[in-house]
Amino acid sequence: MAASVRAEPDAATVEVVRNYLNSAAEEMQRTLIRTAYNTIVYEILDFGISLYDADRQLIADSPGLALFLGANDYALNKLVDHVGVENMHPGDIFLLNYPYWSSTHTLDVCVVAPIYAEGEDVPQEDNELIGFAATRAHWLDLGAKDPGYVLDSTDMHQEGLIFPCTRVYKGGEPDEEILELIRFNSRLPNKVIGDLNAQIAALRTGKLRMRELHKKYGSEVVTASIEQIHDHGRQTARDAVAALPDGSWTAVDHIDGTTGDLIRIEVEVTIDGDEFHVDFTGSSDEVDEPLNIPLGMTETVCKLCFKSITTPDEVSNAGQYDPLSVYAPEGSVFNATYPAPTFTIWTAIVSVDIIYKALAQALPGHIPASSGGDLNDIMLYGEDPETGRQFVEANNDAVGWGATDERDGPNALMHITETMVRNLPMEVLENKAPILFDELSLREDSGGLGRFRGGLGLQRDYRITGPVGALSIIQKTKRPGFGLAGGEPGAKNGVVLHLNDGADERVQILVDNTDLYDDGLKWVGMFRGFFEPGEVISNRSGGGGGYGEPFERPPEAVLEDVIDGYVSVASAKGDYGVVITDDLEIDHEATEELRG
Repeated sequence: MAASVRAEPDAATVEVVRNYLNSAAEEMQRTLIRTAYNTIVYEILDFGISLYDADRQLIADSPGLALFLGANDYALNKLVDHVGVENMHPGDIFLLNYPYWSSTHTLDVCVVAPIYAEGEDVPQEDNELIGFAATRAHWLDLGAKDPGYVLDSTDMHQEGLIFPCTRVYKGGEPDEEILELIRFNSRLPNKVIGDLNAQIAALRTGKLRMRELHKKYGSEVVTASIEQIHDHGRQTARDAVAALPDGSWTAVDHIDGTTGDLIRIEVEVTIDGDEFHVDFTGSSDEVDEPLNIPLGMTETVCKLCFKSITTPDEVSNAGQYDPLSVYAPEGSVFNATYPAPTFTIWTAIVSVDIIYKALAQALPGHIPASSGGDLNDIMLYGEDPETGRQFVEANNDAVGWGATDERDGPNALMHITETMVRNLPMEVLENKAPILFDELSLREDSGGLGRFRGGLGLQRDYRITGPVGALSIIQKTKRPGFGLAGGEPGAKNGVVLHLNDGADERVQILVDNTDLYDDGLKWVGMFRGFFEPGEVISNRSGGGGGYGEPFERPPEAVLEDVIDGYVSVASAKGDYGVVITDDLEIDHEATEELRG
């Protein structure tokens, strides 16, 4: 008798399965947003959601934070390797935030559930494992040495409670002892437990949709459809890489250390046929500062950049990353080892622009100049005077984006690592913390000079109205980004503090940048401290880099920038060689002479 041949699903069925999976991931996202307790999840969208097949291959995702693109992949593999599929059961849910396994810092907690075809009432031995669902969200507090972000940790154990693949639900029932452990190790127990429940609700949504899909089409058809989806993603990505020039290109930058020293980051991108390799050899060894990142996060950064130039318009699946390989020396800032601190993950954010800087040499005209290079977070914490409960609130700010050979850089957009993320509405933050906003404006002259100008950053002024703790985790305050083809970098990030007398006893400055500016203001980078009513924290986000020679920018475009408040009259003359009169008109004769 001839061996049976599995019938392959037709193209229409494959598309139905693909869109069903993507819809399921989006429904998980909506569930999480609607049920989360903390603003960083339901307003800012600091989360990542993924669905996997039984072989742990990504089949759909719905990222809020673009930097989480693929972070769950690494965590899921570590979880299964540690626990073993044979030791998982229907209804189990696991917590993972051990940074070297989970891919990121301790507050980005990964919650994972195996999915079984017959639900949770059928024993494992009679129940087919059909996949996994994962949600990752930023929890506000897990008992780290300081509230908010830890800026001066020297090892992982100062950064909060650790879950090394901990089973928080067993057979569909919560482990109350684990939940009590979480409550008693958090300054914000209600919000943390609320967000855990929201993540579990999202997992239940994903599990339900996966079971429905397998029941409707049968596991054989669904599995074969997923194989075709992965094959298409793999071939599309390889074709895109093969169309790029072969070669190796290197870029170097530095990030602000919390002890005053700059930390070197170096990347080499190699394209060989349809293979794409990223190597971080040459970067600093790991440091006793919370600026190291785990290898899983390094891989995630590379996935983000790789996808943006190969399959930017398609929803993610595992096949799309098949051509990509990543190497970072063990014990370096890009491959942290126990017990190296990893809390801020800002090295990952800065390194995105450096990968693009290397690629700009390979693809002139196709890669923009650098962005402002950071998220410019200001975090507020303290005790609510009405309830007596602790609070922690955070806000990200937009930066200028880099110009290309065809257009100016966009003004004030979230950094590329957070392209799906929003900042917190001012009305919400003023209601959650004792602050008022004095100003929110585009930052004049912050865009990098060029034939095409870099996008502008922002100025946001927080006026303190009651005693409150605050901190910043701002990077790229000492070294600017980069321009291209003769363009210049945009303005650096920074914070200006307007403080009362005696503030030195209350506010710890980790990065002091006053000597980098000549305007007499107190410019800083990272800081933490307590602030009094009337004091002002002025957050200044960086601008994008320019593209092309500044003197090649048409005078009419410079005039328009002056009228819009993007460029000052002084910069128009001194940097662009365009003389603007008091009537806001171009003095063509003086401009011609100056440019000549």
